[in-house]
Amino acid sequence: MATTLWTTRAMRDADARTIAAGTPGYTLMQRAGAAVAEKAAQLAGSPARKIIVLCGPGNNGGDGFVAARLLVGRGFTVRLALLGAVAALKGDAAAAAADWQGEVLSIDDVTLNDADVIIDALLGAGLDRDLTAELQALVARVNASPAAAVAVDVPTGIDGDSGAVRGAAVQATLTVTFARAKPGHYLFPGRACRGDLHVADIGIADVLADELSNGLTVNGPGLFGDSLPVPSVTGHKYGRGHALVVSGGRARTGAARLAARAALRIGAGLVTVASPADALAENAAHLTAIMLRPVEDAAQLAEALADERFNALVIGPAAGVGERTRAFVAAAGAAGRALVLDADALTSFAGDVDSLRAAIGPATRRGVVLTPHEGEFARLFAQEAAVASARSKLTRAQHAAQRTGAVVVIKGADTVIAAPDGRAAINDNGSPWLATAGSGDVLAGMIAGALAQGVPAFEAACAGVWLHGAAAQLAGPGLIAEDLPELLPRVLPQVLKPLEPLRKK
Repeated sequence: MATTLWTTRAMRDADARTIAAGTPGYTLMQRAGAAVAEKAAQLAGSPARKIIVLCGPGNNGGDGFVAARLLVGRGFTVRLALLGAVAALKGDAAAAAADWQGEVLSIDDVTLNDADVIIDALLGAGLDRDLTAELQALVARVNASPAAAVAVDVPTGIDGDSGAVRGAAVQATLTVTFARAKPGHYLFPGRACRGDLHVADIGIADVLADELSNGLTVNGPGLFGDSLPVPSVTGHKYGRGHALVVSGGRARTGAARLAARAALRIGAGLVTVASPADALAENAAHLTAIMLRPVEDAAQLAEALADERFNALVIGPAAGVGERTRAFVAAAGAAGRALVLDADALTSFAGDVDSLRAAIGPATRRGVVLTPHEGEFARLFAQEAAVASARSKLTRAQHAAQRTGAVVVIKGADTVIAAPDGRAAINDNGSPWLATAGSGDVLAGMIAGALAQGVPAFEAACAGVWLHGAAAQLAGPGLIAEDLPELLPRVLPQVLKPLEPLRKK
């Protein structure tokens, strides 16, 4: 089952619905505070350790008051400091403060350097502006302290929806959030500030999960596993699709071969490289199970696509930037086949999204996936104000998918996959070893290989991204792009169902 995410607005809605259904808000706060206290106690280890709780003026601070009270009850030495005045607290936060029997210190007066654990209950996930100078100074003090830090909901200074740092942010050892994680827990730089992430059950009904997530999830096998086909024991290669990868010219062929190898390894029954005449010998010298076909221009590509068995294409890896590549994209789009566009295919449409959308329009019925890194994305959408001004990487991908009618994969440490229908996934199994030449070409081929097998575009993109990361994690140091396809036989069993054995009737 996929791990759903909630925006901060969805979390507020979930709280409101739960309270309206009969659970008092203070009950939710006490459960949240108990979850924080439990993790802080585990981190401290011994009641002899000193814990400081920093509380803000809202419900996040109320969670801190509850946690402080419960930790005192467990024998810990606890000091609590409040940003603002107790008299200014309202609602459930005021109730939590009233139940606290200890001293309430001023933020300015509290000493942090003798603490073993600091609970950051200052600000919640709905931060929509930069921290004040006072708060930035306090964050600097927390980060300079030798104490471990437990963040309540999100580290102070992190935008829960975008993961952005608003001026400064607490570097947490661990974060305790409630009911569902937020996008900012998985998007950088928020992900780098959260530490270990713990999602606590505070009694919000699971029935709200899918309704309020609006299709937003963490990428993983639960999202795409059921879509990946397992060959029948009586099946054959023609039933597993035929991917076509467009090659660059002489001395620019390696990227296409990487993509082709990945398409074959992920399960496409056949793969062909479409090669210009001047690169035929170069490609032939390196290809064995992958076939080779002369394709010089868009007209010859269209002629090749008269064969309906070619059902998925990759265009872009080292294809060259310019009109020739644009013509290839138009020919593939007109043929209505599943299509992955990467690298030069995207840059060939820089600043001209209207032309790209028109070119790929007929193919979107079968599925089109765009796989830009941040630089390619910025060039392609340079004239799109709504995309450029989007709040986060997640919303940029969602706007881009709606604008183009394609699934958009913005690659990076926190790769985001977004579909035109609003679904989106944030990937969290990437590896720094993927920062190597050719790894993106392999990803394009993996997605195309899944498309060739009939996997829907969004699920194919999610599967390609996750398997790409899993292979890289398995390889570790020394990884080069050529390793990735060869590791797929070791990671595919993690997501594929076992083959059905032949049985006697």
